[in-house]
Amino acid sequence: MKYSMNLLLWGNQIDDSLFPTLELIKEIGFDGVEVPIFNTNPEHWFKFRKKLDDLGLACETDTICGPDNHLISADPAMRKSTLEHLKRVIDCSLVLGATKLMGPYHSALGVFTGQPATQDEWKWGVDSIRELADYAGELDITLGLEYLNRFELYLTSCGDELIRFVDEVNHPNCKIMFDTFHANIEEKNIGDTMRKMGDRISFIQLSENDRSTPGKGNVDWDGIFDAIRDLKYDGWISIEAFSPKLPVANIWRKMFESEEQLMRDGFSFIKSNIENLQVPKLISL
Repeated sequence: MKYSMNLLLWGNQIDDSLFPTLELIKEIGFDGVEVPIFNTNPEHWFKFRKKLDDLGLACETDTICGPDNHLISADPAMRKSTLEHLKRVIDCSLVLGATKLMGPYHSALGVFTGQPATQDEWKWGVDSIRELADYAGELDITLGLEYLNRFELYLTSCGDELIRFVDEVNHPNCKIMFDTFHANIEEKNIGDTMRKMGDRISFIQLSENDRSTPGKGNVDWDGIFDAIRDLKYDGWISIEAFSPKLPVANIWRKMFESEEQLMRDGFSFIKSNIENLQVPKLISL
């Protein structure tokens, strides 16, 4: 198993001001980081990549799309420009050495029509992501699509919808990134949803119900770790937590003592649970 920390905890400005944070992440014991890509100039990322390499930290990337980049817009020009935007994000991911680009970029965050996705919107999304997967595949990068809860997204807002979407894209470079925060809102049983996704899952974000320290809230962690064991999943597990430093998360109260406390406690909680999965259970006779 490999352990990662999502840099969105420190907001959306990702530059050399975070270098001391990267050093702390490495010291705590993480194997890598999730880097959110909002700056789509590849040159911006060369210095950041060098710091990661110097520390021996691996990197995978994330992105989101806002109202100006909507892959299921009725406007063909916007769909085309969004696709080009996402290809630039993939170019930046390549600079960073990432093999996965994750997020809910199949549609725009916070854009709603007041009704479910239409057949046209669904098709525009599938066709666009399939083209993006072709481009990503040429660079040995895999897309990890994510569903968000109903208050943030409407194209896919539960596991069944995302499974159907990814299956219709039907591309080896299009998989699922699973986020426990949204599942905790939308699923009847988080573990069963993960099992249904099966080997479509290429990355797992562990996030508490209030986006603070994993293990301190009401998420069904036993069910999640049982599913990880049942799936024989052995890839990346990442902590995704937010604070007021990320305004789009709408968190305006103090959720934890410090970023360092959150990382240390979260890392310890996750690693101990993963290690416990490897211990054979005693059979009572």
